[in-house]
Amino acid sequence: MVFRRFKCLTVAAFSLICLLFSGLAMAGEGEGAEGKFDPGKEMLDHIADAHEFHFFTIRKTDGHDFHATLPLPVLLYSPQRGFTCFMSSAFHHGEHIHEGYKLEGHDIVPVKEDGTVDETVKVYDFSLTKNVVQMFIALAVLFFLLTWMAKKYRQGEGVTSAPKGLQNAIEPVIMFVRDDIAKPNLGPKYKKYLPYLLTVFFFILINNLFGLIPGSANVTGNIAFTAVMGLISLFVILFSTNKHFWGHVFWFPGVPVLVKILMLPVELMGVFTKPFALIVRLFANMTAGHIIILSFVSLIFIFTEMAKVAGVSFAPVSIAFAVFIYVIEILVAFIQAYIFTNLTSVFISQAIGDHHYEEDIHH
Repeated sequence: MVFRRFKCLTVAAFSLICLLFSGLAMAGEGEGAEGKFDPGKEMLDHIADAHEFHFFTIRKTDGHDFHATLPLPVLLYSPQRGFTCFMSSAFHHGEHIHEGYKLEGHDIVPVKEDGTVDETVKVYDFSLTKNVVQMFIALAVLFFLLTWMAKKYRQGEGVTSAPKGLQNAIEPVIMFVRDDIAKPNLGPKYKKYLPYLLTVFFFILINNLFGLIPGSANVTGNIAFTAVMGLISLFVILFSTNKHFWGHVFWFPGVPVLVKILMLPVELMGVFTKPFALIVRLFANMTAGHIIILSFVSLIFIFTEMAKVAGVSFAPVSIAFAVFIYVIEILVAFIQAYIFTNLTSVFISQAIGDHHYEEDIHH
């Protein structure tokens, strides 16, 4: 009982510290042109990609800001200027120009000697942004996790004896993906697609959980990431199709010819709307959760600009709601990984097709 209370207290303290660090960053950076707090700009900055990991900002007594950041490598190629490589800290948070380039918002643009944008120079940005770096970290964690599990099973742990420790926590998740997602939807062909489904589930789950750490990147809230995941699922679905599937798309059996002609564009469009639904659903849900949390934290500064008493009075309420949504987001991280994986298996099952029900209709 004492241990459980200690864990609850630790979670609550961690959440409060996370929100306070977020508040410090907002107070230092979320100011508009007139020095007022701009919640919209602050929210977009927090969910956008960047060339550094930003943790918090503190306004010092001399009026300057101290930024706690982790700079990342900047890799640029220009046909006019060639290849350039340096650390993002050389920009000094957009205040300095380095090697003819300047940081405007989250984009790097070429500039002239007077500091104006040089429209004649074309730049290709191959930088390791925080989304890219965090995705590599997630891949490393995924590779280590699953290879470590496989090694344990080869040694007999979990086969001739009961699993222990982390293996005992991960094995039920693997069994859940196999027994409740792959088998019901794919039937006897589930083994062929199980490695892909497990990879998708754990990769999305790890990125979802990493995105809840203060200062980290919201990778699954980036439309480019979800678009690539959706396109990969589309390729898997298309390579799983057969003539039975395409026969239902181009010439649906058992209906009049006029209806077949009307259904053709609808069915053909449905081939591409399925992965599109995967892309938008994951992106929208993971982005919405972060925006809601930031909205509650922003209310503290909005009320403070009206009256300091109002800001201080509303702070406990705002933090309580933000912590509540933060806990919900942990649950959403698992749910969204499940939904993406389950729908992918459903769409693959539809692509494989099953003509047995047609035989029953003819009989």
